[in-house]
Parts: sequence; structure tokens; C-alpha cells
Amino acid sequence: MAAASFAQQPKTPAEELAGAFAYINRQVLDMARDFPADKYDYKLRPEMRTFSAVIVHIASGNVYAAKAGRGEKVKWDELDPANYTTKDQAVGLLEKSIADATATLKSRPPESFHQSVEPWISVIEHAGEHYGLLVAYYRANGMVPPASRKK
Repeated sequence: MAAASFAQQPKTPAEELAGAFAYINRQVLDMARDFPADKYDYKLRPEMRTFSAVIVHIASGNVYAAKAGRGEKVKWDELDPANYTTKDQAVGLLEKSIADATATLKSRPPESFHQSVEPWISVIEHAGEHYGLLVAYYRANGMVPPASRKK
């Protein structure tokens, strides 16, 4: 059975989480890098977060995952968007948060994910929700998000 030799081995929970975490963060990071700096203060409505504040909020989730994944006490919104006033600062924060959380995720023993997939699954879901919001920011500005562009 030659076809059977091409079948993929099932992924472990650790591999599934790492893949999902990397995927959604890559999508958000592409948007953060791509969105024009002069639109980082854009809001869909006055009571909503700016584009920049959404990026910082997503990074907050990653910081939470990294710290909680290491067993540290942490609150979700430890990062204040007011401390990240430029595109470069917001993108740099997001890049650092992704790297730190990825390192923590990879340092966990694979068997630990058989007991619990938290905080990772919550942070992945959270980033996915906000990815959808960022798509709306793009569309409201007459722009096509990076993942939706023709290749």
C-alpha cells in the first residue's frame, strides 16, 4: 500500500497547539506590519479600541500565555496600549510576545497537554476573534487584508 506510506502521522496535542498558535499569530503579525502607520489610531467606532490598541491587546494575550504557561501569576491586560504609541512599538511588542510565548509553549513537556491545553487554547481563540476585528478595520479603510490578497 504505497498510499499508506504518504499518510501523515497524527499530531500530538502539543504539536496541534503550537501549529494553531503560530498560524493565528502569523496572520495578526502580517496585518500589524502591513497596516499603514498613519492609520494605527483608526477606530471603527469612537468607543472601540484603535487598531494599535487591538494589536497590544492581542500581545497581552500572548504575554499572559507565556507567563501562565511558566506557572507565573499574571493578569490578562498587563500591557497598557498608551505605552505603545507608534506602529514600530506595537509591532515590536507583538513580535516579542509571540517569541516569548512560543518559547514557553515549546519548553512544556508534551505530555502536559494531555492534562490541559490552557492557557493556549483560550489565547488562540482570543487572537482569532481579534483577527476578525482587524479584518473589519482593513475593510472599513478600503483595504484588503494580507491573507485575502491574490497570490
